[in-house]
Amino acid sequence: MVKVSSAGDGSHLPDGLRAALAGIFGVDALAAVQVHDRVWWLKPLPWIRAITGPGRIWLRGSAEEFFADPELVLHEYCHVLQQWAPGRLSVLRYLGESLRHGYWHNRFEVEARAFAARELPQFEQRLAALRTPDGRPPTSA
Repeated sequence: MVKVSSAGDGSHLPDGLRAALAGIFGVDALAAVQVHDRVWWLKPLPWIRAITGPGRIWLRGSAEEFFADPELVLHEYCHVLQQWAPGRLSVLRYLGESLRHGYWHNRFEVEARAFAARELPQFEQRLAALRTPDGRPPTSA
């Protein structure tokens, strides 16, 4: 497993993505999230792309694949920063919701999908505005 974030300041994120996410969640919030890619215990579960926990996003695939999917990024950061952080989401609550309503209708998933759908247009505009004239994302100075 690779721990993508070790600095605790959101510096593990590509520059444009960090700036665009900070516009939604704030810089301090991003500092509280660590992203772990290629997590071995997710490999046997091909239907799962990411799992979240307090201050953590665990990825089955690479961080690069994750960061290239703005909707998934918003969805997972919503889980971590708007559900886990304030204590609304817990393993028991999530499992209870999933048992009662199924994955798709689990209120935490419904909320994260709605958040991602609502924020995606502005998020993509922020990302586009940060790209260089040749269409590439900005690089660190």
